[in-house]
Amino acid sequence: MRNVPKAIIILWMTIWTILCMPHGLVLAAPEEIQRPVSVTGWEVKWGNAGDQGFISEVMGQDEIWEKRSAERIVDSSKEPSGSLWTRLTIPHMTDGSSAIRFENIKGTHIVIYLEDRKVYENYHYNYDNNAVFLPLSAENSGKTLYIWAQNERGWLGIQGDVQVGPYAMLQEKYLHNGLMDIILGSTFVFTSLIMLSCTFFLGQFHKGLWISLCVVMGSIGTMVITYSQFLYTFYQVYGDLYSILFDLAMLLGMPALCYFFEQVIGPGVHGVFTKLRKVQWAYSIVSVFSLFVYVISGGQWDLLYSLFVQHVVGIILVIVLTILLAGTIARALQRNREAILLAVGFGTFSLISVMELLWYYQRNGAYHLLWWKWSMVAFVISLIAILGSRFAEKHTKVLEYSRELELFNNELQRSEKMEIISELAASVAHEVRNPLQVTRGFLQLMTEQEDNKNKGYVRIALEELDRASGIITDFLTFAKPEFDHIISLNISDEFDHIEGILVPMANLEGGKITTDIPPNIYIRGNSSKFKQAFINIIKNSIEAFQGGQGQIDIWAYSQDGKVKVHVRDNGEGMSEEALSRLGEPYFSNKIKGTGLGMMVTFRIVEAMNGQISFTSTKGVGTEAVVSFPEFVK
Repeated sequence: MRNVPKAIIILWMTIWTILCMPHGLVLAAPEEIQRPVSVTGWEVKWGNAGDQGFISEVMGQDEIWEKRSAERIVDSSKEPSGSLWTRLTIPHMTDGSSAIRFENIKGTHIVIYLEDRKVYENYHYNYDNNAVFLPLSAENSGKTLYIWAQNERGWLGIQGDVQVGPYAMLQEKYLHNGLMDIILGSTFVFTSLIMLSCTFFLGQFHKGLWISLCVVMGSIGTMVITYSQFLYTFYQVYGDLYSILFDLAMLLGMPALCYFFEQVIGPGVHGVFTKLRKVQWAYSIVSVFSLFVYVISGGQWDLLYSLFVQHVVGIILVIVLTILLAGTIARALQRNREAILLAVGFGTFSLISVMELLWYYQRNGAYHLLWWKWSMVAFVISLIAILGSRFAEKHTKVLEYSRELELFNNELQRSEKMEIISELAASVAHEVRNPLQVTRGFLQLMTEQEDNKNKGYVRIALEELDRASGIITDFLTFAKPEFDHIISLNISDEFDHIEGILVPMANLEGGKITTDIPPNIYIRGNSSKFKQAFINIIKNSIEAFQGGQGQIDIWAYSQDGKVKVHVRDNGEGMSEEALSRLGEPYFSNKIKGTGLGMMVTFRIVEAMNGQISFTSTKGVGTEAVVSFPEFVK
C-alpha cells in the first residue's frame, strides 16, 4: 500500500510530460527522430538590368556564381539591377514529409524555384523581411533551389537560419515566428478599445489624458501588429496596407504621446513640451497629407511621402524621444512621483528604441528592429500606473470633499437651529422672566401666612420657578454671547475657583478631581462665562460617574499659539450617535436634562474664538478638548 501514492505520482508526471511536449513532436525511438539540418552556405550572383525573376535568366550560367556563407547580405544600391540570385543544394532527406525554412530573406519581391519549377512568389510591398516555409519530399534531396530577390533601395540576400528537416518540427517554428508580436499588439489594441469605450462615462474627468493614452496604446499595438513578419508571411497580399497602417499609427501616436507628457509633467522648461507637441502636430499633419497623396496616386507621387515618412521620420522620432526622456528625468530628479514612474517606463522604452534606431542607421537598414516592441510593455505599464494613480488621487479627494461637505451641512444645520433659537430666546426671554419674578415674590409672601402643610407645596413651586429662571438665563446667554467685560484670564486662577466649587460635589458622588494647570497661561475672555462653560462640562462628567471610584483629570498647555484644556473622566461614556448630537438644543442623556447647558457651553467657547471637541467610548469615559487663542502679555 505504501507504493500506491508513489505510483500515482509517477503516472501523473508521465501524463504531464506528454501534455507539455511540443506540438507536432512524434514519439519514437531516439535513433528514429530526424533533427533539422542547417544549411550554412550557398552561391549568389547579381541579376541583370531588366530581370523579372524568370528561371531562364540564370539557367546554364554556372561559371559566374559566387560562394557565400550565412549572414552575408548585400546592399542593392551597389548594383543598378537591384536584384540578386541565390542558389543552394537541398541536403539529403530520409523523411517523406520534410520542409525547408528560411528565417529571413531580404527583399521586397521574392521568387523561388525548385530546379525549373516555381514554388513560391510574394507580392511587392514596402517590407523587406520574409519568413519562407516550403514543403519538400525525400525525392527532392540533392536538387537545387533558386531564389530571386529584388529591392531597389535596401538589402538583399538570406539572413538568419536556413533549416531542412521534418515538416512538423519546422512548421511549429515557422508558425511561431511573429505570432507573439500579433498577440502582444492585439492586447494593446483591445485594451485601448475597451478604455476608449469607457470615455463616455468619464465626463470631463481627465478625458483628454485618458483619450491620449488610448491613442498611444492603440498606435503601439497597431505598429507591433503591422511590423510583424507573421502578416507578411501568411497574408502578404495586403502588404501595402500593412505599411500604410504602420505609418498612420506612428504619425498619430507621436503627437498623442507628446500631449500625454505635457499633461503629466507640465509644459517643461521654457514650454519645451508644449512647443514639441505643436511641432509634432504640424509634422504629423504634413506627413499624413503626403501619405494620402501617395495612396490616391497609386504610388506615383511619392516625393513628399518618401521625404517625410520614410527618411525624416526616424530622425524626428530620435529627437522627440530624446527630448521627452531628458525632460522626464529632470522632473523625476525633483522627486515627482508621476515623473519617476514615467522616467522608469519611458526610459526603458526610449533608450532601447534610440539604440536600435541608431544601430539600424549605422548598418544602413541591415537590422531587423526587435526589442522596441517589448520595451513598450514597460512603457505602457508606466502610463497606466500614472493614470491609475491620478484616478485614485481624485477618488481620495472626492471622499475627502464628501466628508467635508457632510460636516459643512451638519454645521450649517446646527447654525440654522442656533439662529432660530437665538431669535426666539431674544424675543421671549425678557417677557417670560418678568412674570416669573412677580410670581416668585408673591409666593414668598404666602409662605409666611400658610400652615406647615402648604409651605411644602410653596417651597416646591419656588424651586421650579428658580429652575425656570435658570433656563431663561441660559436662553439669554445663548441669544447674546457677546461679553461686556473682556479681560486677560489666567486660566490657572480660573480653575482654582472652578475646583473650589465642584470638588465638594465630586466628593459627594464618590469621585475626585485632579488638575494640572501651569501658571501664567493667558487667554482673552469673560471670567464669568469661562467658568460657566467649564462648570457645565465638569458637572456632566460628575453626573456620568457609574457609582464606583470616579476620576476627572484636567490639564492644560500652550502649543503653537493655542491654549488647550483637556477634561477627561472615566464615566459611562456616550455612543457615536449621542456624541454627534452633543450641543443640540433639547438633546440630553440625563432624565431631567434640557440640553441647554452644553448648547450654552458651545456658544460661549465659540464667542471666545475657541473650539471644542469631544471623544467618548461607551463604558470607558469621555474627553473634552477646548482650545483658545493664546494671549501673550
